[in-house]
Amino acid sequence: MSKETKKPFRQSMAEWRQFVYNPSSGEFLGRTAKSWGLILLFYLVFYGFLAALFTFTMWVMLQTLSSDIPKYRDRISSPGLMISPKPDTALEFYFNKSDAQSYAEYVSTLRKFLESYDDSKQSQNINCTPGRIFDQNDVAVKKACRFNLSELGQCSGKEDKTFGYSKGTPCVLVKVNRIIGLKPEGEPRIQCTPKEEGTVEINYFPPEGLIDLMYFPYYGKSLHAHYLQPLVAVQLAIHSNSTKEEIAIECKILGSPNLKNEDDRDKFLGRIAFKVQMTE
Repeated sequence: MSKETKKPFRQSMAEWRQFVYNPSSGEFLGRTAKSWGLILLFYLVFYGFLAALFTFTMWVMLQTLSSDIPKYRDRISSPGLMISPKPDTALEFYFNKSDAQSYAEYVSTLRKFLESYDDSKQSQNINCTPGRIFDQNDVAVKKACRFNLSELGQCSGKEDKTFGYSKGTPCVLVKVNRIIGLKPEGEPRIQCTPKEEGTVEINYFPPEGLIDLMYFPYYGKSLHAHYLQPLVAVQLAIHSNSTKEEIAIECKILGSPNLKNEDDRDKFLGRIAFKVQMTE
């Protein structure tokens, strides 16, 4: 069996150069200029059509969306609760009422949080009718209801600059997360209960932890630029026999049939739990 004769190197190079460019036929990489032109034209038209189709599809989809309100809002039907101050590590408060440095960060966080609720920052907000849903569907520019810091009583930071931490009666602010279009029914309120009875006395501001309906509905950040969430201040008067003990407290939203506070899949839906430990 004879072996295939190996071509000389010069012959191979000559054939390769001829394939790259054949001067006799004018072909480049085996194709004439006309052939290359037709191929490039085909792909230019093909990919141009795909780009135009994609652009048109995106344009049609964007016409169905609103820049002010999300199109799909059915995944979150009931709001969660959040608190301030919020400790860096878990929802646990540890402080010594005799040591100002131990609660300085909590006080600083509360002051910063309440800055947006200062009267000077609410010049564009209006006084609304208490106890009634404030519908503004027919109004282009949505007005925001004024929230007076006086509603927070002893937890407003005006009379007591330490928000009760220096007296052993720390304040925690509870707020309801924003949901566009939410209209609570009944008389929603915040209720907090300790895990063990007799460890702490809880006071609410506004009284009974009520959340006024006039702050609903919320129309979104774009339409409702100056909106402020209503707050409920929870003041914890820790009993002297419970100092140095870790007190577990859970707050829930009650009084409204369309606001949930029990969901195995979301432990923050309509409720929040935190711990407080005070020393002297």
